[in-house]
Amino acid sequence: MATFLYRVGRLAFRRRWYVALVWAAVLAAVGLGALKAPGASDDGFSMPGIEAQKAFDLMEQRFPGATADGATARVVFVAPGGEKVTATENKRAVEKAVADLADGPQVASAVDPFQAKAVSKDGSTAYASVTYKVAANDLTDAGKTRLERAIDTARDSGLTVEAGGSAMDDGGGPGGVAEVIGVAIAAIVLLVTFGSLAAAGLPLLTALIGVGVSMATILTLSQALGLSTTTGTLAMMLGLAVGIDYALFVVSRYREERAKGRAPQEAAGLAVGTAGSAVVFAGLTVIIALAGLTVVGIPMLTKMGLAAAGAVVVAVLIALTLVPAFLGFWPNAVLRRRARKTGRIEDEGTRNNGGSRWARFVLRRPLPVLLLGVVGLGALAVPMTALQLGMPGDEAKSTSTTERRAYDALAEAFGPGFNGPLTVVVDAKGAADAKGDADPKGTVDPKRAAETVAQQVAQQIGRTEGVVSVSPPRFNQAGDTAVFQVVPSTSPTDEKTKDLVTTIRGERPGVESKTGATFEVTGTTALNIDISDKVQAALIPYLVVVVGLAIVLLLVVFRSLLVPLKAALGFLLSVLASLGVVVLVFQQGHGAGLLGVEQTGPIMSLMPIFLVGIVFGLAMDYEVFLVSRMREAYVHGERPDEAITSGFRHSARVVVAAALIMIAVFAGFIGESDSMIKMIGFGLACAVLFDAFVVRMAIVPAVLALLGDRAWWLPKWLDRLLPNVDVEGEALSRRQEADQEADQGAGQGADQKAGQGTDPQADPEAGPHPAGTPGREVART
Repeated sequence: MATFLYRVGRLAFRRRWYVALVWAAVLAAVGLGALKAPGASDDGFSMPGIEAQKAFDLMEQRFPGATADGATARVVFVAPGGEKVTATENKRAVEKAVADLADGPQVASAVDPFQAKAVSKDGSTAYASVTYKVAANDLTDAGKTRLERAIDTARDSGLTVEAGGSAMDDGGGPGGVAEVIGVAIAAIVLLVTFGSLAAAGLPLLTALIGVGVSMATILTLSQALGLSTTTGTLAMMLGLAVGIDYALFVVSRYREERAKGRAPQEAAGLAVGTAGSAVVFAGLTVIIALAGLTVVGIPMLTKMGLAAAGAVVVAVLIALTLVPAFLGFWPNAVLRRRARKTGRIEDEGTRNNGGSRWARFVLRRPLPVLLLGVVGLGALAVPMTALQLGMPGDEAKSTSTTERRAYDALAEAFGPGFNGPLTVVVDAKGAADAKGDADPKGTVDPKRAAETVAQQVAQQIGRTEGVVSVSPPRFNQAGDTAVFQVVPSTSPTDEKTKDLVTTIRGERPGVESKTGATFEVTGTTALNIDISDKVQAALIPYLVVVVGLAIVLLLVVFRSLLVPLKAALGFLLSVLASLGVVVLVFQQGHGAGLLGVEQTGPIMSLMPIFLVGIVFGLAMDYEVFLVSRMREAYVHGERPDEAITSGFRHSARVVVAAALIMIAVFAGFIGESDSMIKMIGFGLACAVLFDAFVVRMAIVPAVLALLGDRAWWLPKWLDRLLPNVDVEGEALSRRQEADQEADQGAGQGADQKAGQGTDPQADPEAGPHPAGTPGREVART
């Protein structure tokens, strides 16, 4: 592996113009494809295998033309203090607003609240339900403008008017501000780390090129593969983060090799052969974690994971080819200013620095450091035991939004459960057919029989404890399917509502045996409950698959049995701690105000899966980069404690910089108004903080110090089975030693013949050399 990548690095350096032109052509091609590609389709959120989804599918089948995932808006009218919406002037304003809404483009219907009896008992509040012919993402600007204009007109009459529903969704997600913040902080970190504008700018430039290629490819394929507009969010976030990190590691190793006296081309080859090997395996762990999201069985999550995995593949290819090509254009620009001016480079890997001093501190006190790290993360993980999953809705939004104010107004006027009604779909086809078969004379009307059965089901559910009201059943044209709504007494995210859904579904066998008909419970509330249950059930299999594959991969990389196990256990500590902190802030409310979280509630159902998948890949990044340098030193003859110190001396500063960049990118999303984006950004930033600074920088060296030589033990039979990929570059070291011996022999022969040695400055591409170390002459590029 190292030898092959070494050749790739040298080739990219030597053929830099071709490499740059190829990537420019790729970017232009996918960019042109993205411009010409049709807009991303919106297939709606689909969750195969759950009852709520089956009920949605049945509704679409039995009620043709009534799209289950069509956009909706609920416009709430509240009369001024002491007045009623039924008063003449107020009623006229409401009816005019409803008429304006009904005339809007893409509107299927707008229901008058006075005809639908959608007025609160005290007469202070009414609401109008607006249904659209298309999904929320397909609403045009004209449709949204008409909705906003109707609301503003009604407000001018003196009414308080707010609106909620999917039609009010502005698309959510980051609008670019988070990425700008992350890139700005990353630039500062890189500048401090490298002390060179070029060295700081190169990882940023290549990462942005990689993100451009990835996002343009996703947009180009969105229509063909059915990718939604949200698919690229994760790809952009991860592509930017790992793109900067991978280029950072290659550039750092290039500078290190230059400090040893290598010529630029040779240094680029060695950087790609060593750090590039770590990049490949680190990238593979991220790809495994993201591709493993297919285990969950959620199509949207699968597409997001695969798209993000594709972005990581691009980042790896960029780091292995475009980074050394750019180094070929400016071989000395990435060096420190003093080195460019004086022509001499200090070899920072041979002297003490913060990394080596920290390693020695841990080596002196491995057990206290280990206990402190484990106990600290364990304490932060405790709140995770109270984790409550759900899908936060309008109640989690800021009170400055009209959606949140509409939610509060409806809850006050109609009760907390009104915002999350359950939809019950009664399939009476079997019962109607049975009635018809039992009546050969045809005296029984099958439609009337189905209506009777549906009424019986509605009455029985209405008697269930926790149900406030049940709407009259609405039948399809064939008369064999009915739909009615059930309003719970508790809010959509309340645990009692989940218990109610379980109770209603538990009554199904009895209803079916009595009436011959069956029913299913759906609606947004039931769908969110089913999603939470499915995600929880999939979490353990997902962990087993991802962690298992990654342990096998790390076995190959480190040729050690204990190091991969230690890496996996450390990851579990960091991810549990980060989940505990998320629960502490977003569910229990501790410090929520500092992050702008106005309403606490359940944690987003997909949050644990997102956190596990993304953080596992990134955690293994740090593990590979840090421990591979220790392994490299150990393989080259250093004692275990010396190898730990050597690994930290060379890699600690770069790993810290990489982690700070990751934290900056993810923390930028905390400033978003969307609570789910805020939650994801906060959780990922905390996870990287814990994993990089507590697990990898403290627990890992402490464990390795306690294990000593045993850390690198591998059974002989397993050693024979595993392929030797040579990540630490042992073959390259042997090659370098052979080259040095050949150079020395050639130099001695030349001295005997010509009476003088080789001039170390003879090759202008050799560049500056470290203090006191002559540069070895190499062939020109």
